[in-house]
Amino acid sequence: MDSTDDDINLIHLADRSGTGGQSICVRILGRYQPGILTGHDFLDCEIVIKAESVNGSFAVTLLPEDLADWEGVLATLESGRNTMWLVSGRTPSMKFKPEEGGGLWVSVYDEPSSGVTVTLPLFVPPTWVTQQRELLARAREVYPREVVETSPGAYEWRHARNV
Repeated sequence: MDSTDDDINLIHLADRSGTGGQSICVRILGRYQPGILTGHDFLDCEIVIKAESVNGSFAVTLLPEDLADWEGVLATLESGRNTMWLVSGRTPSMKFKPEEGGGLWVSVYDEPSSGVTVTLPLFVPPTWVTQQRELLARAREVYPREVVETSPGAYEWRHARNV
């Protein structure tokens, strides 16, 4: 994926230099419904796949809970276990299968829309989990939660606290 300084990626997994050159990322495009309480903290994103034989993207809207789930997925991946993310059925889901020696298989399943599945073998650097945590922290910094649910179904803008 070609990126610019303006791109905010929640996920960016790419082959190490000198390997296949494949990559997959979750690029944040902006807030889903900026200024509207019930949609302001949702993020309009796309899953972008770049490989020798296929290039494509899948639209996805992320909820604040999805970011928290991604943090948990990173902990699972750090321990070397397989895991999935975005398994609600409302968006494409992603499956991660780490292998010894720096291999990582990533699959995107677009069951809700096209039915397409794409699986990429990646040869990621040893620091890849740390890099993903840094991307998550950056995404949260650029798109902080600004809405709070005060009671079930009732929302208001989060007020800055005087420190």
